[in-house]
Amino acid sequence: MVTRHPTKYLGEEYQRLVRENLNWELKVLESASGPTCIVNGKEVIMLCANNYLNLATHPKVVNAMIEATKKYGAGAGSDRSIAGNMALHEELDRRLAKFKNAPASLTFQTGFMANEGTIPQLADRGDLFVSDELNHGSIIDGVRLSHADRAIFKHKDMEDLARVMEEAEKHDPPYKHIWILTDGVFSMDGDLAPLPEIVKIAKEHGAGVYVDDAHGEGVLGEGGRGIVNHFHLGRDEVHVEMGTFSKAFGVIGGHITGSEDLRNFTFNKARSWLLSGAVPPGVAAACIAAIDVLETEPQHVRRVWENRNHLLDGFKDAGFDTGNTETPIIPVMCGKSKKAKDLADYLWSKGIFVLPIFYPMVPREKARIRVQVCAKHTVEQLDKALETFKEGGRNLGII
Repeated sequence: MVTRHPTKYLGEEYQRLVRENLNWELKVLESASGPTCIVNGKEVIMLCANNYLNLATHPKVVNAMIEATKKYGAGAGSDRSIAGNMALHEELDRRLAKFKNAPASLTFQTGFMANEGTIPQLADRGDLFVSDELNHGSIIDGVRLSHADRAIFKHKDMEDLARVMEEAEKHDPPYKHIWILTDGVFSMDGDLAPLPEIVKIAKEHGAGVYVDDAHGEGVLGEGGRGIVNHFHLGRDEVHVEMGTFSKAFGVIGGHITGSEDLRNFTFNKARSWLLSGAVPPGVAAACIAAIDVLETEPQHVRRVWENRNHLLDGFKDAGFDTGNTETPIIPVMCGKSKKAKDLADYLWSKGIFVLPIFYPMVPREKARIRVQVCAKHTVEQLDKALETFKEGGRNLGII
């Protein structure tokens, strides 16, 4: 008779994570997400949220959600592919495409589902995905769901990408389709993909370009229009721009933006879109309102960059290693996971909420605190955080 317990290994694996300081410890948000929040019963300065522009609490966004919920109900009642495709969903798709200066958009329930649903359908046996080694897990999972071949190039290394593409040209039989996949903003380091150079290499080899701009939307480009706009690239150069409403837009949801053919192809093929319930009408209305705010109130984007520059300059002056950040994501490098955890605990004790980022989210020995600023942080709040970082950094031998 078999004597093994079917789930005993779950507890054993969790205890291993605890011993190696690789476990997540969840804190509880008890207020709206903002520059300061109530977390685990205490007021803290929030420096680890994706709510870059504070649109999660913008009156226009909140009121749009309330009014749409009153009018249309709490849920759509079905998948969009069956009976849940509401006028609000179609309006959101159109408004987003207009905002992005693109022919078409298709919105998903989450950004993760946009990648996981779209990527596997773009390539099959006899095709190739070429992916940056530091791409987000949702891209990695999307590639794994495909039958296509896959190749990795070193992070932002255009010589290595060119090498991979040259090798791909020698494949026998020739690949039918090749896609180059990259994050726009790399979420753990805050650096930008060299998108113009990627586009150039892709053109030389007839490859498609797919960019995940989850952390660039609302932050990069004219009025927060994202990385394609930031680099002044055309829709015939970047073929799929994926994004999310859960960060700078302050709500929830994902999308892909590009050609009409892309939209039509995707809503007929992506199973995460076809087989999941539509986002609630209140969510769709709130996303539309967030686009309205970005189009009419440019001060939010300007302010988040002012705060980012102030904080980054302070970290550098104090002697912290902030990597190669180019965005409001600022990594404070700590090395070992325990050191990152200890610094986060010290900051927490002083009323600063940040999280340590460690393996497997980043390589071993490259643990860090990922700091994210928002538009409504005051200079006083940022300066308090800087002083506390300095105290903790000196205590732990980081600076």
